[in-house]
Amino acid sequence: MIIIVNGQQLEIEKSATADNLINQLNYQDQRIALEINEAIIPKSKHDKFELNEGDQIEIIKAVGGG
Repeated sequence: MIIIVNGQQLEIEKSATADNLINQLNYQDQRIALEINEAIIPKSKHDKFELNEGDQIEIIKAVGGG
């Protein structure tokens, strides 16, 4: 199925979860915020949150600094 991640089309497996997407994009060890269809998805729900065809996803990486 096709989803949109940060403005780019991406093909993923059907019945993929947010956690599957994070792993596919190699974000699993990074501090990120995940927004799907304009709703923030808490990290505690990533493994159960199923993605759907056409979902609009924004992934924002946290940047440390001072």
